[in-house]
Amino acid sequence: MTLPTTRLIEKEQIAEGTMAFRFAKPEGFTYQAGQFADYTLIDPPETDGEGNTRGFTLASAPYEPFLMCATRMRDTAFKRVLKDMPVGTELTLDAPYGSFTLHHNIARPAVFLTGGIGITPVRSIALQSVRDKSGHRIFAFHSNRRPEDAPFLDEMVRLGESEDSIVFVPTMTKPEDSERAWEGETGHIDKEMISKHIKDLTAPIYYLCGPRSMVAAMRSLLKDMGADEDDIRTEEFAGY
Repeated sequence: MTLPTTRLIEKEQIAEGTMAFRFAKPEGFTYQAGQFADYTLIDPPETDGEGNTRGFTLASAPYEPFLMCATRMRDTAFKRVLKDMPVGTELTLDAPYGSFTLHHNIARPAVFLTGGIGITPVRSIALQSVRDKSGHRIFAFHSNRRPEDAPFLDEMVRLGESEDSIVFVPTMTKPEDSERAWEGETGHIDKEMISKHIKDLTAPIYYLCGPRSMVAAMRSLLKDMGADEDDIRTEEFAGY
């Protein structure tokens, strides 16, 4: 089977050390909010032992006219090539994959506990839910060190302010290191923070997304809170 190609149409820095890349959507390509894609560089100018393919969440919502990924910019050959590639460069696209998608029962809230670039599936899912008027209540807790480190922060804040179905709770663990004033939540996501917004902690379906260590910590927290293991869904971002 010949895989489709896509081409870079735009790139921008969306947080300190984090970039978003927008690609053309191949004709007829469909996916569910929360899924991911594998991108492969075609004849890159350099490569290393990690190879020429990376999997990234489709941070764009399915209704948007482009595909988007966002990533922390580690010093690897793949990410150096991605950062420097000219607009119009083609890549191979293998997608969609994954089942980190919104549950069907709208009587149960969706609660996302995320860190860093783990916000990418939340952006896709929340925007698509609003567009579809799906009826889900979505709570998104997002932890970063500083506002400068938080991808899509301003966009998600605006979404939470404009949509009754979306509650966005960003928290900063090192706000004192920021040059930007911060009046929101501080510290790590914990039971007290979650309980401010959710009265029955056994009611939601929980979605954990971020670094492996954070996913493990959030899973342990939820178990201590009485959440059923069957109500916890996870997506680990290894290596960023």
